[in-house]
Amino acid sequence: MVAILDWRSVFHRRTALAGLLFAGLGVAAPSLAAADEFSGAFIDLPNVKLWTIDTGGTGEPVILLHANTGTSENWQKQIPAFVAAGYRIIAIDRPGWGKSVIREGEKPASVAEDIDALADHLALPKFHLLGVAGGGYIALDYAAWRPQRLRSLIIAASGLGLVEDEEAEAFRTRAAIPGFANEPPEVREMSPSYRGMNPDGVAQWKAIEAHAHKPGSPIPPLRTPNTDAKIASITTPLLVLAGDVDLTTPSAAVRLWAKHLKIPYDWALIPEAGHSVAWEQPEAFNGAVLAFLRKH
Repeated sequence: MVAILDWRSVFHRRTALAGLLFAGLGVAAPSLAAADEFSGAFIDLPNVKLWTIDTGGTGEPVILLHANTGTSENWQKQIPAFVAAGYRIIAIDRPGWGKSVIREGEKPASVAEDIDALADHLALPKFHLLGVAGGGYIALDYAAWRPQRLRSLIIAASGLGLVEDEEAEAFRTRAAIPGFANEPPEVREMSPSYRGMNPDGVAQWKAIEAHAHKPGSPIPPLRTPNTDAKIASITTPLLVLAGDVDLTTPSAAVRLWAKHLKIPYDWALIPEAGHSVAWEQPEAFNGAVLAFLRKH
């Protein structure tokens, strides 16, 4: 069974109520805190110095895993909104990306193991885990291994890098756009509408992408390959999101792996969003995520 989230009613109802409240008090509604108000720090884990933004507080923790083209900087449109909603946000630079440093001479562990070590280090209670694109591969990997530590799981704009799935492989072959892999990252990752209408946002995204993955840095493996059987093993409450103009991972590719789930899950298709769904359409993305988090 698939539950379709109506993010619009949740987001706009909360916004309208807040506006009425502050208007009644004769003052302007406060704006969300800027993302750069939340500073980061290195956390020493067994094989990595992990750059971590931790907003602190007593709210339910939410760990954010960025895409292969990004870093924790890509969550600047989510962190203030999620903190304002009462959550403790923990956003990392995945090992080999951004500021995180895999220790010299060390073989990189899976990021799932790093997340587990981070949760131990921070003494986290059960937490929510959100992964976008390549971060979704890791989110699934962790959820299949440590479901007892999770309150919920959110996977967005991710094909999960499935192996041993002939249907998914056939879809990728039929849907492939000739020469697409040679296009600039912003063309592969962003919708034409966003690129055409938001040159400043595109420039900012490109600046982050340019220093995202460290050249020559090893890419940590998954603990186990992502397969249909692994998807079927998931027991954690799950929200699946897709962008409706994602050319890298079309929504049909997301539905193809989601059909292997044995549990009911929530589904949200974000209008006018490409692969960088959280960056391009933050209001819709944040609304869908927050509506789901409140249920779990």
